[in-house]
Amino acid sequence: MIRDRAAAALVAEAIGTFLFFFVGAGSVVLGDYLAANGGSGPGLLGVALAHGLALAVLISALGAVSGGHFNPAVSLAVWIMGRIAPATAAAYVAAQLVGALAAGLALKAVFADSWQPSNVGTPALGSGITPLAGIGVEAVLTALLVLAVIGTAVDARGPKIGGLAIGLAVAADILVGGPLTGAAMNPARWFGPAVAAGAYADWYVWWIGPLIGAAVAALIYRSMLAEAG
Repeated sequence: MIRDRAAAALVAEAIGTFLFFFVGAGSVVLGDYLAANGGSGPGLLGVALAHGLALAVLISALGAVSGGHFNPAVSLAVWIMGRIAPATAAAYVAAQLVGALAAGLALKAVFADSWQPSNVGTPALGSGITPLAGIGVEAVLTALLVLAVIGTAVDARGPKIGGLAIGLAVAADILVGGPLTGAAMNPARWFGPAVAAGAYADWYVWWIGPLIGAAVAALIYRSMLAEAG
């Protein structure tokens, strides 16, 4: 049976994004659920590992189908690197947003009585963090993630270690940036839970920051670090 490779890639992006956020954002909502029932949540380390491990597994599993972006900022970076057509990148982003929203709605249904405190795991600015500072933090965190993506999954010279390095980059970023901005590094990571919860405060932080960070990292890599030729 001959399958439509383009359609398969979009399905992979939607499914991968859904599973990534269901586990990642779910680990945030789980803290509220356990607290409401007399337990203790996974904490910052647990949230970082949930995101990082889930992403590493999903990139390794679905990377052969779509490249395993699961992130509009990553799709932007891959487009800047010249590895994906603009129309394909736009279709990837649409599929990612669909998967993200599905994850947000699913978590809201599963945690029907305890999703409110975290707004289904929607990223939020920490105490004393201004939107401008938040944009800067998200840009830096996303730059690290994108460098891991390009260096290990896009550049042919990079080590072929599946999604391990990318997942570790996400986990490390959350350990530093989680208390500051939620460390989304991904507009879709904000979009799905935010729409499901109706929580739109400072929404532009999680679009502008990751897209700037991804673009800067990709432009630097392409102009200064990529192999000539």
